[in-house]
Amino acid sequence: MDYKQNILETIGSTPMVKLNKVVEDIPALVLGKIETFNPGHSIKDRMALKMVEDAEEAGMLQPGGTIIECTSGNTGMGLAIAACVKGYKCIFTTSDKQSKEKIDLLKALGAEVIVCPTNVAPDDPRSYYSVAEKLSKEIPNSYWCNQYDNLSNTQAHYETTGPEIWAQTDGKVTHIVVGVGTGGTVSGVARYLKEKNPDIQIWGIDTYGSVFKKFHETGKFDESEIYPYITEGIGEDILPKNVDFSLIDHFEKVGDKEGALAARRLARLEGIMLGYSAGSAIAGLLQLKDRLTKDDVVVIIFHDHGTRYVGKIYNDDWMRERGFLDEELTVGQMIASKMIPEMMSVDAEDTVRHCFELMKKMEISQMPVMRKGEMIGSITESAVLSYILENPLLHSEKTAEEIMGPPFPIVREDLTFKNLSKYITKKVPAVVVEDKLGRFHIITQYDMIRMI
Repeated sequence: MDYKQNILETIGSTPMVKLNKVVEDIPALVLGKIETFNPGHSIKDRMALKMVEDAEEAGMLQPGGTIIECTSGNTGMGLAIAACVKGYKCIFTTSDKQSKEKIDLLKALGAEVIVCPTNVAPDDPRSYYSVAEKLSKEIPNSYWCNQYDNLSNTQAHYETTGPEIWAQTDGKVTHIVVGVGTGGTVSGVARYLKEKNPDIQIWGIDTYGSVFKKFHETGKFDESEIYPYITEGIGEDILPKNVDFSLIDHFEKVGDKEGALAARRLARLEGIMLGYSAGSAIAGLLQLKDRLTKDDVVVIIFHDHGTRYVGKIYNDDWMRERGFLDEELTVGQMIASKMIPEMMSVDAEDTVRHCFELMKKMEISQMPVMRKGEMIGSITESAVLSYILENPLLHSEKTAEEIMGPPFPIVREDLTFKNLSKYITKKVPAVVVEDKLGRFHIITQYDMIRMI
């Protein structure tokens, strides 16, 4: 029989998948190392298990003890899984910018989670670093993993992730692209691969509000670089001991919006639902595409699964509130969201009275005028009212065709919300969209205001 003794034995040996549509402008072969196949759905399972096993071997973690860690969620998940199997308790500190899904998942595995403020200095007693350290000193038989400075983090990737990438690419890998947070992944993978081939380029993805890029380029720790950001999993306001800057050839910064949109494109175009840092990695690679050739083999390490972010980057309302969707939202998506109902219309032979009553009943201000399924004009509330007021005795006899204006413009489903304003004006109060099923929808000025 073929089975594992426990879930920890399934960590590692994750697949490599070729990316296609999302990187179609890049001449190189681009491969994704999909770490979501680990049992905790992130790469952090590797180093979490390594930190626990090294602590056990060193006698720092005793049976029945308590694992303490400051985590953005994924390391906590790996530690919690290890704790379940090995019989430890867990207390995790995290920052208030982390998704609710991450916190709920940690609690589901029996961990206690303490949420700390993000916008405080690392040495502030309220920070999630300081709270974790304080708890480790107060709780007997406890062990603070400290993934930032615990070099077992780097060693885990030197022993597993790096060798896997080398073997899966048959030694042909030329570039590694990976988000940098604690630094264990980038440093462990880089150390192993550069021992095999020192020409392999290591590109670290950073975010605005983090100190990594400037420190790498100038050697200066500039506190003015530090400010709050939304991106999760990469960037830091400290210099973790696991970040070996000598192994990293280039840092590329990616904005919050660009990372979020790129993650959504990965899901939509490749069918691979990944986390925020994966989007940042793709966005960073696209920013660097001119440095690549057709002979290059690029491996992007994808850290975690998109289910951690369903309330954030995969939630349209969350994205829209932060102004991230203004360029991405399309007319088709507006219709699919059911914010736009199917179109009401009148026939060319319908009377003005009928048009008036229909508008009043349905609370609409404009409608297309149709003849045999073809749109031949438009009728508006103002045109109907003007005619009725000017011709109170004749309004029951005239038809829609006799008072109609020109047809509304017909736009494509892929027209962006931003560009919709080019069609809807004071003179043109609405546009018509035909969806993939041949149904017509009307989008008005009011619909646009409601979306905003």
